[in-house]
Amino acid sequence: MKTIKSRICELTGITYPIFQGGMSWISEARLAAAVSNAGGLGIISAMNADASYLSSQIKLCRELTDKPFGVNILLLSPYVDDVARVVREERIPVVTTGAGTPGKYMEGWLRAGVRVIPVVASVALAKRLEKMGASAVIAEGAEAGGHVGELNTMALVPQVCDALSIPVVAAGGIADGRGIAAAFMLGAEGVQCGTRFLAALECQIHPVYKQKIIEATDSDTIVTGKKLGHPVRALKTPFTRKFAQLENSQDFTQADADSFGAGALRRAAQEGDAVNGCYMAGQSAGLVKKIQSAQDIILEMMQQATALLKL
Repeated sequence: MKTIKSRICELTGITYPIFQGGMSWISEARLAAAVSNAGGLGIISAMNADASYLSSQIKLCRELTDKPFGVNILLLSPYVDDVARVVREERIPVVTTGAGTPGKYMEGWLRAGVRVIPVVASVALAKRLEKMGASAVIAEGAEAGGHVGELNTMALVPQVCDALSIPVVAAGGIADGRGIAAAFMLGAEGVQCGTRFLAALECQIHPVYKQKIIEATDSDTIVTGKKLGHPVRALKTPFTRKFAQLENSQDFTQADADSFGAGALRRAAQEGDAVNGCYMAGQSAGLVKKIQSAQDIILEMMQQATALLKL
């Protein structure tokens, strides 16, 4: 099959310019290995777990694939110093970061040969990270699932591409080959997909979660936490509707939000709790119609993209 070659492929050693997003309680070693074996970049989420968890996931991933894979680090994690050290010591090929600026870890990672590709939601942050030594950036629009910024993908990506000399990966709302083709037309050299891989056979989430994704329509997501400065996109459920109701109260604080939301993603991903679980998903959920292997997902997306780009 013809493919799209870009600096992202050269930089990371992957065949197809597709990253699998780092999703807490979802992006573990088996999914990451399946995506990497299919020619994309599988990513393990360090989430809020400690260094021993990440080390065990890296070990398992290396048993399942000999292809490049990455680690996503949540910079707000209480264990961020420890997991940053693990990435450095294990010489992980790629690290992606979110929820902050990875400045204090950049030198150590770069010295260890780690490619640092942070998630950004603005041109200003992208330019700052390029100066710090980022190998590329992931420009993520507000259509994405999980923590989101203000700008949408269609507006954000070309502005980031215009401002930087390093490669840009587009994310947010991309779930098929049309999204890949559009991203490349905007100047991106790769894409990151999270929601589409929720329906991968190798994704270990609860079957209830997968079914909710497959049944979702275009208007089935909601952003909560915006009034508190920490917006998160997820499926409309009793949990997210209650959260939206609570945050409209003037007395609802960030501490209240943290308490109310504690464990909600785990309850969705591992237990399939339809009432108390938070099912993070992007607006592209309405495009996901079936459960497939990671390989079939990537090949289907690439075939459609190359046909549209007439490669």
